[in-house]
This record gives sequence, C-alpha cells and structure tokens, in this order.
Amino acid sequence: MNEDRPAMIESRLRAAMTVDDLEIVDDSHRHRGHAGARAGGGHFRVRVVSPDFAGKGTIARHRMVYAAMGDAMRADVIHALSIRALTPAEANADAGEG
Repeated sequence: MNEDRPAMIESRLRAAMTVDDLEIVDDSHRHRGHAGARAGGGHFRVRVVSPDFAGKGTIARHRMVYAAMGDAMRADVIHALSIRALTPAEANADAGEG
C-alpha cells in the first residue's frame, strides 16, 4: 500500500492546485515501531512549488496542502506529512543559493 501513497499524494495535489514542481519522499521506513507506523500510516516529506501559494503565509499554504489530502490525513494512510510549500520565485531563489 505504501508504494501507492506517493502517487495518491501527487494526484490529489495536482487536482487541487497548479503544481510547477513536486517532490515526494517516503520516510516511512525511518519510523518503524512508531505508533502511527504500527497503525499502517506513512510518513512523507513533500516539496511542492505552486504559483497558487503567492501572497499566502506558511499556515495558509499548509492548509491548502492538507485540504488537498482530505481524508487521506488519517493515521492509517498518512500519519505524518512534512511540507515545504514554495512559490516559483522562492524555489528559484532556493536553487540559486546552492
């Protein structure tokens, strides 16, 4: 089931907003034995770049991502989701720092 979750995350984000770039990392293996992992929930890191984030603060951006995930944000599907939500300009500035 875990291998289907990144595809589900991508599908939901792309359906809910304009996505210029998306990276999804499944960190579930790093949380074996954790209460949420025992319930079957996955741990994921998401870096999403969208012009839809322009003019919005971090909390509003995270709310947009959580709204896109909807009912998947249950302990048995997605237990933990680390979000990095950037506008295209912020992503370009990030790339220039490396």
